Amino acid sequence: MGFLIYFFPLLLLVFALIVLFSFIPIGLWISAQAAGVKISIMGLVGMRLRRVPPSRIVHPLIKAIKAGLDLTSNQLEAHFLAGGNVDRVVNALIAAHRAGIPLTFERAAAIDLAGRNVLEAVQMSVNPKVIETPTVAAVAKDGIELQAKARVTVRANIDRLVGGAGEATIIARVGEGIVTTIGSAESHKAVLENPDSISHTVLNKGLDAGTAFEILSIDIADVDVGRNIGAKLQTDQAEADKRIAQAKAEERRAMAIAHEQEMRAVVQEMRSRVVEAEAEVPKAIAQALQEGTFGVLDYQNLRNLMADTDMRAAISRLAPKGPESTSESIQGEE
Repeated sequence: MGFLIYFFPLLLLVFALIVLFSFIPIGLWISAQAAGVKISIMGLVGMRLRRVPPSRIVHPLIKAIKAGLDLTSNQLEAHFLAGGNVDRVVNALIAAHRAGIPLTFERAAAIDLAGRNVLEAVQMSVNPKVIETPTVAAVAKDGIELQAKARVTVRANIDRLVGGAGEATIIARVGEGIVTTIGSAESHKAVLENPDSISHTVLNKGLDAGTAFEILSIDIADVDVGRNIGAKLQTDQAEADKRIAQAKAEERRAMAIAHEQEMRAVVQEMRSRVVEAEAEVPKAIAQALQEGTFGVLDYQNLRNLMADTDMRAAISRLAPKGPESTSESIQGEE
């Protein structure tokens, strides 16, 4: 019992020291002091109370001080509490400082909080990136399709990273410039002979305006000849004109058939009326004979006239047509 009473305060002291050292990062404070970083133990405790891991602040701060940057723990802690990546921002500042790129902590923190990779942007400023566009198809004025690919060399523009457009906008604008340049060419042969004309024309359009990049060069990687779009369009137009003409001809044919049927109906009606009228002739002759207004001699003369008319009609149907046939018929009669 006396042994426990003697060692209990010692155990309590050891437990208190363990809790104290786990809450107060003494080792981290010693590392900061050895690196020349001015930060107090109470400052580290305050980070613990603000739920900020002290190592996430102290280690980047040590790197920044060793690299010759003038940063404070308050700046890094504020950026961490805002949801930023402190380590990446410090690495970007060190890379920009080594490359001679003017980049302040406020600008780097704003770029990082905007969702951009500030370290990658700094690296791209030092080492430009090559963006390859997909195959862009365009048609020259002579109707020949050309398929072109371009490689765009870009460099990050630090000042326009916040609010600037990305790679997709660069690719879309370059594709639009290629289509415009090829479409304005008189012949596809001129483009094949001088493909760098596409590069010069597209580069002079200022396609990097409003983007987070600066276009250094646009190089045409490949140009292939595609389909003859002009000939295909002309063929399709001719086929369409042919179908329209056939439809109009069919319409005229249907109208002609309808008109012919209508005329046949009219002729049939006239024939029926003639037959009806001819059927009335004997009745009229009989009535005239009964009334004495028409004599037998007159009737015989009428019969002779009708017979003579029928004979002349029969002869006209049998006689050959044409002047030669007519002369042969006359000689035969002689």
